[in-house]
Amino acid sequence: MNTQNTPVHIRLWHRDFWLMAFANLLLTLGVYILIPVLPLWLLEDENLSLQETGLAMGAFGLGLWLLGCFTSFLVQHFRRNMACIWAILLMAASLGALYYLDLQQAQFAGFPVILLQRLAMGAAFGVAQMILSSTLIIDTCESFQRTEANHSASWFSRFALSLGPMAGIILMRYFGFLTVLLTAIGCTLVPALLILFVHFPFRAPEEDIQVFSLDRFFLPQSWPLLLNLIVITAVAGMLMTLPLSEMFYAMMMAGFLLALLAQRFVFRNAELKSEVVTGLVLTGCALLMMLTREQAIVLFAAPLFIGFGLGIIGSRFLLFFIKLSRHCQRGTSQSTFLLGWESGLAAGLCVGYACLEAQQETVLRTALVITVAALMLYNFFTHRWFLSHKNR
Repeated sequence: MNTQNTPVHIRLWHRDFWLMAFANLLLTLGVYILIPVLPLWLLEDENLSLQETGLAMGAFGLGLWLLGCFTSFLVQHFRRNMACIWAILLMAASLGALYYLDLQQAQFAGFPVILLQRLAMGAAFGVAQMILSSTLIIDTCESFQRTEANHSASWFSRFALSLGPMAGIILMRYFGFLTVLLTAIGCTLVPALLILFVHFPFRAPEEDIQVFSLDRFFLPQSWPLLLNLIVITAVAGMLMTLPLSEMFYAMMMAGFLLALLAQRFVFRNAELKSEVVTGLVLTGCALLMMLTREQAIVLFAAPLFIGFGLGIIGSRFLLFFIKLSRHCQRGTSQSTFLLGWESGLAAGLCVGYACLEAQQETVLRTALVITVAALMLYNFFTHRWFLSHKNR
């Protein structure tokens, strides 16, 4: 666990793991497909203000924290796969509520209704992902493969950050918002079917199950890592408030793929903090290019750098959370990483719309300042703190 890379076991990639990895991808895709199009619908069709739209997008991040303390109870009291499926169905129902609201074209839903829908969707997605990543995925593999399983499965959800908005933009342009919603609902329901295809043996619940618990939810000792991760992903969220094209997200995907290769070959024996520092420097360079240059190459290079940076940063932070966890806290570390990643994206979307009003120059300048702050925080505090507190 002290090396830069995780080992590769070909036996990990069996049928059940593939099904869980694709379930992870599709479930996240059902959320990210709405990021570029839902604000437009809220502004144009529901007549919300920029501030209300920002709060609605940010409410999803708040919803992630609402039901997380029940995750351990749900996994212990019910069959773990069925608890995940019910959470997924609740998420699909919340998307169905948006579909119904869009059908009522002559009536406006109102800000409180939209806010409630976003909170419910965030809560359902949080529970579903916590159970999927902290329990179901690692239950499909041997104990010595669990770090690799967590590392590999997380890349599938990371790919959704580019594939989801790209699909949302294309579907919105040619088919409209209802088609985007139907696609999101489909992406949400398919994982439930994939989970049903995998056999999870019955496990007797532990004695004295607590209804409220931090187990499989939040790792208190990881707060510096969590704070740094939120600050970093907030930059990505702010960028996604800008009118980006599908080509931008396609190049982000290329950056993710390059990051995946670089982890295996470039950073294999590099200094431990080199990935996060490199990712933040490249993100800063991308923001500077978008601020100061108008050449066509910027349209390709900037998102490539951002995707590369987010890819290696997210992958390294996930392993940091795992290293920080104590015995039997692996699932909790996964959930804490999820909270940091998604909360940062939601906070960035909220700030980008509500405070910066999606003004390109203002968003880019603010994102650049935050990126520099995140780099300073990581280099001078977080990394040293991690080295003195890790348990693996």
